[in-house]
Amino acid sequence: ADYLDNGNNKMAIQQADKLLKKHKDLHCAKVLKAIGLQRTGKQDEAYALAQEVAALEPTDDNSLQALTILYREMHRPELVTKLYEAAVKKVPNSEEYHSHLFMAYARVGEYKKMQQAGMALYKIVPKNPYYFWSVMSLIMQSISAQDENLSKTMFLPLAERMVEKMVKEDKIEAEAEVELYYMILERLEKYKEALDVVRGKLGEKLTSELQSRENKCMAMYKKLHRWPECNALARRLLLKNSDDWQFYITYFDSVFQLIDESWMPPAEEEHSLEGEVHCSIEQAVNFIEERISEESKSSRPLRGPYLAKLELIRRLRHRGCNDEYKLGDPEELMFQYFKKFGDKPCCFTDLKVFVDLLPPSQYTKFIRQLLDVIPLAAAAENEVALPGDIKALQQHLCVVQLSRLLGIYHAMEKKQKLAVVRELMLRYRHGLEFGKSCLKTELQFSDYYCLLAVHLLLDLWLEGEEAAVWQCLTLLEEGLSHSPSNAQFKLLLIRIYCRLGAFEPVSELYSSLDAKHIQHDTIGYLLTRYAGSLGHYAAASQSCNFALRFFHSNQKDTSEYIIQAYKYGAFEKIPEFIAFRNRLNSSLHFAQVRTERMLLDLLLEANISTSLEESIKSMSLSPEEDDIPWKDLRDNRDLTVLFSWDPKDRDISEEHRKLSLEEETLWLRIRSLTLRLVSGLPTLGHTIQPKNSEKTAENGVSSKIDTIRALLQQLEAAVDSGKKFLEQKIQYPVLGPPPTRMAGFFSNGSCQCQTSLFYLVSDIYELDTNGLEDSAEIQERIGNSFKSLVERLTDLFNKCKGDLIEVRDGTLKTHPNLLENLVFFVETISIALWVSSYCDSVLRPFKSNLQKKKKKKKESSVAMPPVFTHFLDYVTELQTLTSNVIDHIKGLEIILTALKLEELSLKDTLLLQEEKKFTKTVQGKVQSSYHHSVQEIGELLKKRLDTIKKLKI
Repeated sequence: ADYLDNGNNKMAIQQADKLLKKHKDLHCAKVLKAIGLQRTGKQDEAYALAQEVAALEPTDDNSLQALTILYREMHRPELVTKLYEAAVKKVPNSEEYHSHLFMAYARVGEYKKMQQAGMALYKIVPKNPYYFWSVMSLIMQSISAQDENLSKTMFLPLAERMVEKMVKEDKIEAEAEVELYYMILERLEKYKEALDVVRGKLGEKLTSELQSRENKCMAMYKKLHRWPECNALARRLLLKNSDDWQFYITYFDSVFQLIDESWMPPAEEEHSLEGEVHCSIEQAVNFIEERISEESKSSRPLRGPYLAKLELIRRLRHRGCNDEYKLGDPEELMFQYFKKFGDKPCCFTDLKVFVDLLPPSQYTKFIRQLLDVIPLAAAAENEVALPGDIKALQQHLCVVQLSRLLGIYHAMEKKQKLAVVRELMLRYRHGLEFGKSCLKTELQFSDYYCLLAVHLLLDLWLEGEEAAVWQCLTLLEEGLSHSPSNAQFKLLLIRIYCRLGAFEPVSELYSSLDAKHIQHDTIGYLLTRYAGSLGHYAAASQSCNFALRFFHSNQKDTSEYIIQAYKYGAFEKIPEFIAFRNRLNSSLHFAQVRTERMLLDLLLEANISTSLEESIKSMSLSPEEDDIPWKDLRDNRDLTVLFSWDPKDRDISEEHRKLSLEEETLWLRIRSLTLRLVSGLPTLGHTIQPKNSEKTAENGVSSKIDTIRALLQQLEAAVDSGKKFLEQKIQYPVLGPPPTRMAGFFSNGSCQCQTSLFYLVSDIYELDTNGLEDSAEIQERIGNSFKSLVERLTDLFNKCKGDLIEVRDGTLKTHPNLLENLVFFVETISIALWVSSYCDSVLRPFKSNLQKKKKKKKESSVAMPPVFTHFLDYVTELQTLTSNVIDHIKGLEIILTALKLEELSLKDTLLLQEEKKFTKTVQGKVQSSYHHSVQEIGELLKKRLDTIKKLKI
């Protein structure tokens, strides 16, 4: 076992063999040997050995533990259940084996059996947790039941009765048990009963979370629409802590609900279960004013009361009251708020919510008013006034962010914008002085200045100012050199490099972000969207692997979390874990990465290192199966991961999210159907049946061609939907979701090529079943298809021609679309070759038959059917075309190497000396990345060219 722990698996196997020579029935040694075999890649031997031991139904702890470890490594948790089922039969009173059996069921989600195992445990050892394991398993059955009705009429009432029995017998001990009772009542919508539990004696056990009882009561009051109680409770909690924002929201909601219902407090008795109720605007206004005057006496400044006042103004305006309640002018209130909290980074995000209370005509005046109270000092008369300490710097930053949010910078002319960029960068560099003692992992205080300058330059770039984008990269690289942990710099660099078509610098930036766990799903799209489409095949494989490793391990990890939750009685977390797992399993990104990964593997390997058939088999792909949960696809992307200070009308909207999800789903459908069509090629293999035998056609190959024809129709439909979608000409914000590759796929002609290739498959199949004799028409059709395919592929190649990077007016301009077209060309030619090898497999047997006939008849002139010459011409033309593309790529490599970037007259003398060195770095990175792309594409095409040469019949 020590050898296994140290990773020395071969020694472990040898030691186990030695032991087994002496004691050939030592179970545990056999299993340890099996673990060694599993880890050295001999899965089949390991499995055989393990099953030998399992068949003997061992009951010694060592063998059971070792087998559990082995099965887990094999990803076969269902075998563990069989193991412990047998052990429990032999040792029926073992608490340990019963609880292992329960956990084994939990790993595979067998809730009904968990319920039984829990009760069996409770009978052996009457401990409360075991009883409640069983109750929780009933809740899990209700959650996983497809039939809502069944869950409400059978599983949950049964769970409720089980807990009630314990309550009546006064056996409730732990907080978790009360939580569970509350959870059952809530799911049964028995809110009144749930409220009684929380307010009653059992509720006293709810102590582990702050305000756990109050929060649960509040939730039930809301469900029951008991607004007086909501209001009174919120009011009471705000008296205790006037900085708790969620209770302000509840307080306001309930006040306005009560006003709308014209509720009046009863004259004689208590207002409500929770005490005094406020049911008029006057009371609410006074309450907030009191909170503010209380705040002035508190030892530390609280933001809640001041923001609550703004929130109340906003709600009153919404209801059409302007200022009859004398709450004050929002502009003045925000000014006072800034004076109090302007030096806190949260000041901007606090005020951001309320800027729509300001009239647009007041924006500039408001900003000027804020600037006037910041202590800035200028060294000389015409110089920029700078802050003397971090406080003043934070205040100034807050104002700059607000200026951007109010659209003041957007309205400027180009010249003014450039002046602002200069000033922001000056302030950024000056601010670095305050952060000299910062650690590498800490952000510089002035980083936002740099980011805001870059946002302004991005505006200019989108308005057609080509040089601006290089300046963006320059400033970001400079910022990163001072603040190496700033994720915003990295994310923005990733987006801009990708838009320029340079993927190489992105891999390193992304890995330095050190994305953890769920982030592979939320921001992974930044990587996987561009790697393959820009020709970085190796990096694309790697980024898909990152993501897939996370998604696959999620399955295993979640079971472990669930088991821990059972052990520690954290029952309310279990449904959350299950929901989390489902959310990841139906993740859009997961489906995209799976599909693109398989297409990529086929592109790199099929018919190069392994045959297409083997590749498809190793991925266990089949054209009939579709494993994408189309109805439940979840878009888990974090589209606001990049900071943006844009006004609402320029920022990413809900509409953008919807459209982006629709576009991503359409594109995924096209990709997934393409993959399934390709995976159908090997299934059409050669099993010739006589024309008239209808019987064999019922199952077998002919149904395979029907599958392919059906998929082809689906592909046509998906393409139509895609084209319709693109007619809307949607423009996402520059930092919003990146568009898919769909537009390029249609416009460069790849789509038409690929679809006609699959139609060709159908024709060839027809030729195969009809034979050569009376198929002149099909042969002609196939000949024409070959001709038009060559024309289409040549057109596609023409759309790849041109310089990838050119120097125009002293500025670099990149053409990423040419690169994307080249990548599509490689993919399309690969599909053409897979289809050709299917043609080849059909035509070869025909040819050898003809040659046999020729020998028999001893005639020299058996006419060769035209399809052979058509095919030969086609293959020759494919070969010529591919060679031309390879030559073109060599040409591109030479041009890219010869680009002398040093000679670029950066005529924008705005650049300082230190910026020039970053500009050089940036342009070097882009050039090197394009070079790398072109090399990888060239290498792959050469391999494809070799496969064409094998196709000569």
